[in-house]
Amino acid sequence: MIKVSSDVVIIGGGIVGISIAYHLAKKGCSNVIVLEKERLIGSGSTSKGAGGIRQQFSSEINIRLSMESVKIFEQLADELGCKDLFYQNGYLFLLSTEEEMESFKKNVILQRDMGLEVDILSPDDVKSMIPFVNTDDLLGATFCGTDGYADTDGVLQGFAREAKRLGVEIYLQTEVEGIEVKNGKVCRIKTGRGDIETHMLVNAAGPYSAIIGKMAGIDLPVRPFRRQIFITEPMSFIPDSMPMVIDFHTRFYCRKESGGLLMGGGEKKELSSFDTNVDWDSLEILAEKGIHRIPAIKDAKIKRGWAGLYSITPDFNPILGRVPRVEGFICAVGFSGHGFMHSPVTGKLISELIIDGEASTIDLSPLSINRFEDKDKIVPEQNVI
Repeated sequence: MIKVSSDVVIIGGGIVGISIAYHLAKKGCSNVIVLEKERLIGSGSTSKGAGGIRQQFSSEINIRLSMESVKIFEQLADELGCKDLFYQNGYLFLLSTEEEMESFKKNVILQRDMGLEVDILSPDDVKSMIPFVNTDDLLGATFCGTDGYADTDGVLQGFAREAKRLGVEIYLQTEVEGIEVKNGKVCRIKTGRGDIETHMLVNAAGPYSAIIGKMAGIDLPVRPFRRQIFITEPMSFIPDSMPMVIDFHTRFYCRKESGGLLMGGGEKKELSSFDTNVDWDSLEILAEKGIHRIPAIKDAKIKRGWAGLYSITPDFNPILGRVPRVEGFICAVGFSGHGFMHSPVTGKLISELIIDGEASTIDLSPLSINRFEDKDKIVPEQNVI
């Protein structure tokens, strides 16, 4: 049987939920339970991501989230007592139209004003940086050298190990079946292994977060969408220093992985679903866009591919914080593909909210669910892949 009560119950054992558990325990709140319906933590979206970490966004809130997360990622290996986890090779956004150039130049002004070092590059600069990239149709690019990517499983396991050492309990194969709310307050979580009394619930269920919300009578505007990644066999021309490359016009992206290229984006449009089967037909679309940008991969062999789920909101920004009318229900959902990169700061912010009463590192009001009450005031994030 599982414990019958807890100060905080976190639903979802992916990177966001585990980070929140770790940061809560780090601040002294160790009577925390994480509920994960699968056999392993992080077996959902966390294990299916590309591990990208970037600060080049179009909105102040996302830039701030990323900059704070990068600060944590940079010292995370020492903090968790493990090997290096973060590879700061940079992010290179390739731009093909005048509209894209103007938009990204405006973004760079904002990014620099916030203290981020970002360069605007010419096609020749891109060619010098990555000789095998086709620059014939490019007008320019932006590059941030403190961006990069990280070992998703290494970060997840590091957070989990330290969280458990500090007293957090993680229950696997424990699916939430109901949430009891009395007098407008969370009071009990029902699972197949027993009930847990609590007055504080954190919804970190990723693509399943809307289902969890409905259990408490809350309508969360978060929908799941399939995204796919493919990895090629090793290719000798790819340097270890290769940055994450984003062909913004086609949404094709790639980076080095196991000697080959990890590739994604640029797929056909998907309808919302929980489908995680690989659509091998979509590889043809991805390959066409990839070969155009990197002609040398024309004869590359695909080693493997997989599909995962993005949790997308109407403005492509997460919902962080309390919800109205249900006391004790906190959201950390809807990251729209940015959950891993923002997981460190999310853990820190939610722990501040729970323990201190409000988040102090970053003002969470722009990410409140209340923003969706007036659709005319919603400002979508533009730099979404």
